[in-house]
Amino acid sequence: MEDQRFLESEWDYCIVLDACRYDTFAEVYNEYLDGTLEKRRSVGSSTPEWAFRTFTGEHDIAYFSANPFINSLGIPLNELKWGASCDYDWTASEHISTVFDVWKSGWDDDLGTVPPASMIEAFDANTAAIDRADRTVVHYMQPHAPYLAREKSGKLTQIQKGIKRQEDADEGDGSALSGLADTIRPKIEGRLDNSTLAQKAGLWLELDPADVLKNGTREAALALYEENLRIALESIADLVERLDGRVVVTADHGEAFGEQGVWEHHIETHIPPLIEVPWLEISR
Repeated sequence: MEDQRFLESEWDYCIVLDACRYDTFAEVYNEYLDGTLEKRRSVGSSTPEWAFRTFTGEHDIAYFSANPFINSLGIPLNELKWGASCDYDWTASEHISTVFDVWKSGWDDDLGTVPPASMIEAFDANTAAIDRADRTVVHYMQPHAPYLAREKSGKLTQIQKGIKRQEDADEGDGSALSGLADTIRPKIEGRLDNSTLAQKAGLWLELDPADVLKNGTREAALALYEENLRIALESIADLVERLDGRVVVTADHGEAFGEQGVWEHHIETHIPPLIEVPWLEISR
């Protein structure tokens, strides 16, 4: 298995599926897309780590981001303690020429995330910027939770609201993080010190309790995760038909469902489910 070599590889358009593990992608992609699939090794096990280790220079890219960690606001990742929990002094605006904050403009309050349709709308509304840039990235939120079949979730809402507070706060004003301690997930993970049980407790917030009781946490989560991926792939298949150039579909990192005691994904946790990602070169 070779390294992802995200920027070193040849492509005009790269579609990034957030938290997409290789094995689930390999099982379903050919129902939607034609191409040559490889398993590659990501440089990170979470979006902040992947972005920090991937975009180290200055890159002429039109980047459509459903993930709020990659934004145009100039807030370093290490100041986003409520979401990134990392020491990376990195901002997308210092390394990527044009970032479209679809996580903000295309947010769906009912779903608690950015649906695929919002990515297509943002892409179609900014064709001039795409034409000016050397390359284009379309970074979908799916198959990352929240799972669309479960309707509204608080996972990404917490991040989005935190960015809004930080964006509006005066320099040195601690109000940027106010209120976040009252959300359910930080309470659970703080009390249990990010243990395996805490990770599962956070995931349980995204699942149907009846499914968990009937099928177990892993199977219940995997079923919704695959459905999220299929929803994204349907959108991507339509987009790819309209793109003129070399197109690649990949992921920033994967997702764990109990392997080696890990659930979801975490910074610098380099186990196979989190760093083995798809690299699909679309056939023309």
